[in-house]
Amino acid sequence: MDSVNDYEADTAFLGDWGPFQRRLSLLLCITLIPNGYGSLVVVFLADTPAHRCLVPAHGPNLTDEWRNASIPLEEDGRPTECSRYRLDTLRVYSEAGVLPSDVNLTAVPREGCLDGWEYDRSVYASTIVSEWDLVCAQQWKKPLTTSVYYCGYLVGSFLSGQLSDRFGRKIVLFVTLGGQTLFAFIQVFSHSWTAFCVLYFLGGMSHISNYLSAYVLGAEIATPRVREFFTTAGSCVFFALGYILLPLHAYFLRDWRMLLLGITTPGFLLLTLWWFIPESPRWLLSQGRIAEAEAILKDAAKMNKIEAPEKIFTPLQNKCGFEKMKAYNICDMLRYSNIRWMSVALWFVWNMIAIGYLALSLNTSNLHGDAYFNCFLSGAVEIPAYVITWLMFRRCPRRLTMAGCLFASGFFLLVIQLVPAGLHWLAVTLEMIGKFSLTVAFSHIYAYSAELYPTVLRNTAMGACSMACRIGSIFAPYIIYLRTYSVSLPYILMGVLITMAALLSLLLPESYGMPLPESIAQMQPGCWRKVYKRTHTKEDETAQKSTDVQ
Repeated sequence: MDSVNDYEADTAFLGDWGPFQRRLSLLLCITLIPNGYGSLVVVFLADTPAHRCLVPAHGPNLTDEWRNASIPLEEDGRPTECSRYRLDTLRVYSEAGVLPSDVNLTAVPREGCLDGWEYDRSVYASTIVSEWDLVCAQQWKKPLTTSVYYCGYLVGSFLSGQLSDRFGRKIVLFVTLGGQTLFAFIQVFSHSWTAFCVLYFLGGMSHISNYLSAYVLGAEIATPRVREFFTTAGSCVFFALGYILLPLHAYFLRDWRMLLLGITTPGFLLLTLWWFIPESPRWLLSQGRIAEAEAILKDAAKMNKIEAPEKIFTPLQNKCGFEKMKAYNICDMLRYSNIRWMSVALWFVWNMIAIGYLALSLNTSNLHGDAYFNCFLSGAVEIPAYVITWLMFRRCPRRLTMAGCLFASGFFLLVIQLVPAGLHWLAVTLEMIGKFSLTVAFSHIYAYSAELYPTVLRNTAMGACSMACRIGSIFAPYIIYLRTYSVSLPYILMGVLITMAALLSLLLPESYGMPLPESIAQMQPGCWRKVYKRTHTKEDETAQKSTDVQ
């Protein structure tokens, strides 16, 4: 019997869903709420208010008529954002007593916003865009700000597993929880865009490390039945809850510094959960700390009103169970033919899902209507999506579910282009349906990927998939940036990429109803080959040995 089955059998006396499991799952989920509003707060922090060139009140000697006419108008009647008429030319007209109606303004030379910009304060008191003038020639800094944050996600995804395996799940969970709170608090006092981005990068590292640590800790302590719910719905619902709370905070805190301060303060209170969340007994057992693991499980049994065995684990069992596995690394994902192309396909699908999900989340401030309500709606559609994911995961084939959700999302995003200009509500509805379908796919692919990879490579493989996902997140802000050239372009690009991911997902193996593979030789092949079912035979052992020798 392998170490995983040994652990499940030895801890079966705790039951599936006693007071200990309920309390621990709830507390871990609560620690994920800051990830919901922290990872998407940039929607409000970096929104671009309406703006125009500033005409100094005590500068050029202009009449009120010429001051009001100093900004050129676009074809739709809006003031231009990045230019004004040359003030020295307007001053000559003003001093000569000429009215703007007497002059052909299209022939008047223009100049840039030499004195800065004037921002509309009706929606936001301030954002980082208005704070540091991230507009016109500097507007490239806005998507870069979000990309820097998700670069932190990329680095955090790489480091989190290694730190968690070395120092423990609980320590990394609370260090990163404190880190993300502290970095956000220091951001409040940033006096430059560069300093803000450095802290934002560190915050991104902390956010993803905190999420992954809580996710792993909950999955390791939960029984198989509860683990399925925790990983596909429970933890994700609380992330969505944080997402929903974000527009509520932003509505009442219109200044970006006060908004950061408002969402940061609760994070300090969550640090008190250190005394209520235990370390993972699985991790303690893997480190040879058997007494500590047993103490946690006996406390859990006491809370569940169950009598625990006097001796739960044995040193010999621990040694045999956790030392017999061969060490694999990310290179092994490309070395063996029965895992290479599956990994490449999964990385592409993860990447496309991340691009679409984050781009749609960041786009809520650009939708027609109230930005706060649109953000709330975008978060609200995720809760039923996560619940449906859990229900479908129990009953439906993985591959067809994944492909169907991606096809639906790509279809609705492409159809948005056909909506008449006046039907804004229909365009928003289609986008939210697309976001709903993509959220189901995003939640689904986490658990689906874990089923496809063997035990000897599962943690490494999930880390590689997560890194591929973060690469997509880095590029997502630039998808939205394409709106400056064409409003339809982001939807067309996302729809095509997501549809390509749907087609590619049809080539992945089916894992529904199949036992989890323990070795590389026991993995399921793609749909173009005969399905292999795991058997415990001498031929299987020989196949595993020959694979390891390759």
